[in-house]
Amino acid sequence: VLGLAAGALAYGAMRRIDEHNLEVLITLALVTGAYAVALQLHLSGPIAMVVAGLFIGNHGARFAMSERTRQHVFQFWELIDEILNSVLFLLIGLEVLVVAQSAEHLPFALVMIPLVLSARFIAVALPISLLAIKQTFTRGAIRLLTWGGLRGGISVALALSLPEGDFKPLILTITYAVVVFSIVVQGLSMKPLVGWFFPPESENDNTSAGTDAGRGG
Repeated sequence: VLGLAAGALAYGAMRRIDEHNLEVLITLALVTGAYAVALQLHLSGPIAMVVAGLFIGNHGARFAMSERTRQHVFQFWELIDEILNSVLFLLIGLEVLVVAQSAEHLPFALVMIPLVLSARFIAVALPISLLAIKQTFTRGAIRLLTWGGLRGGISVALALSLPEGDFKPLILTITYAVVVFSIVVQGLSMKPLVGWFFPPESENDNTSAGTDAGRGG
């Protein structure tokens, strides 16, 4: 609700002006201001920002921004995204040193990796199984979507934003283990997995051509 209200306020301001530099500043004020208000009200700042971003990035971009403004706003936030991603992964590297010192939490992390994959499998399999009644899905869709559900920056950011407490080190360790497994193991094996389910057309064409030639001979 807070994110929607803040997004609507920024949307109203952006509709009344047509100055791309000022509208970029409005989006920046939306993020910093609404996030601070969310913290003061003990609400989820990240969720509020997601709602506000969806509102401004879709409805606002279509009805409150000119083409020039839209281009400047999107380019600005793409740059911010790259910068924050770099900072986030720097924090990941620094936090790994801290997590490595708390080895007592590693067994919990190793247990959570298959549990997360199982939860992902259930979340993907149930809707696809229901939708498969009326439409056809490609071979291995459930397995591909399950294995392709990578975790990354948002999971780490949410874990780091937790208030200090007895369970924060455990949550951080589990989060980092799941993210590292997701990026390294799932991410690097995704291309071979897709290639296994969907062989390159050139190979199929060559095989078919060879078969036809053999039959012709």
